[in-house]
Amino acid sequence: MSLRSENRAWVTALPDLRLLVPRAAKAALHAGRQRCPALDGALGPVEIDLCLSSDEAVQQLNRDWRGKDKPTNVLSFPGLEGGIAASLPAEAPRPLGDIVLALETCQREAVEQDKSLAHHVQHLVVHGVLHLLGYDHESDAEAKAMEALEVSVLAGLGVPDPYGPDHDPAEEEGAR
Repeated sequence: MSLRSENRAWVTALPDLRLLVPRAAKAALHAGRQRCPALDGALGPVEIDLCLSSDEAVQQLNRDWRGKDKPTNVLSFPGLEGGIAASLPAEAPRPLGDIVLALETCQREAVEQDKSLAHHVQHLVVHGVLHLLGYDHESDAEAKAMEALEVSVLAGLGVPDPYGPDHDPAEEEGAR
């Protein structure tokens, strides 16, 4: 996994990010791996590029790739398709995809949701990795399954349930 920062403010905002982010990504990968056809029979390393960026950069990506001209907390860009991955040798690396986080949105949401930035970022990394593995939240059933896995992975990381008992997936921005 590669972790790069396009925004130096991340280091100040979250000094432990080099420990927290990879740990969250690996936990999500381990928990959701069986859902990803691109990883069937794979023995080589799984590659994920995590980019810590800004609202401005994420807004541009969101506009260009999703047609939504606004920043969002996390974007996931899947890599290999199952058919292409099947043609690779088992030992070959599997580029699973890219995840981009927007600092200002993450900070604002953490404050609004009364949670630590570290916990919020770990949740978003888990969420992003699960998207790369093929999980989604387009329907209520998919959202419940994805959220249940997120809660389980986060509990293993010592992060409280980010959704809480009163959570309604339909109320989340960008949920559908």
